[in-house]
Amino acid sequence: MASPPLLHGFNPTLLLVLNLLGTFVFGLSGGMAGVRAQLDLFGAVVLAVVVGIAGGTIRDLLIGTPPATFRDWRYLAVAGGAGLVTSLAHPAINRLQRPIDVLDAAGLALFCVTGAATALAHRLGVVDSVILGAITGIGGGMLRDILVGEIPAVLRGGLYAIPALVGAGIVVVAYHAGDRTIVFPILGALACFLMRMAGLRYGIGLPRAADVALTRIPRLPGRPRAKR
Repeated sequence: MASPPLLHGFNPTLLLVLNLLGTFVFGLSGGMAGVRAQLDLFGAVVLAVVVGIAGGTIRDLLIGTPPATFRDWRYLAVAGGAGLVTSLAHPAINRLQRPIDVLDAAGLALFCVTGAATALAHRLGVVDSVILGAITGIGGGMLRDILVGEIPAVLRGGLYAIPALVGAGIVVVAYHAGDRTIVFPILGALACFLMRMAGLRYGIGLPRAADVALTRIPRLPGRPRAKR
């Protein structure tokens, strides 16, 4: 059953279009990761499909509804198409600067907004909607990195989860403030994308866990060995 259209100006058709666009963009990032990992054509397409549908599937399972992927054939078709596109056109896509990062940031921005909107449509609370939006955004990228044997970007340097939380937060706060138009979802997606790209461009991010110790214990000199 489709989500109730509670967001004026953010109707179910537009939500579907944005979800499919996010699926395609994340599918492209998964396909590119597969090409770089030297996977065969089948492997690259499978990775694109898994990455493209992961965020939305996690979102729907947490909400308690059947995943849209299994209710609408277009999600699998779009994600699979993205995998074929990257396999056939990866030389052109590689001409972009940091193509996987750009595609990942775009998917993150789209999915954090649609995830939050879907949560609101199912009458979830403020905190729940923000968190669900962020989880929807980061789910595909995390799974992509794990499947190609990398530490997920959300756990490495650079802003990742924070932009998703900000983008989802803008949508949720505006909704509860009475603004039901498409303006703030667009602003939320734009803010998320720009924050993510700025973090990558300028190396902005949280400090490493190893660098935040409150005290440093000096290393004790070793005991001199007794002469025998």
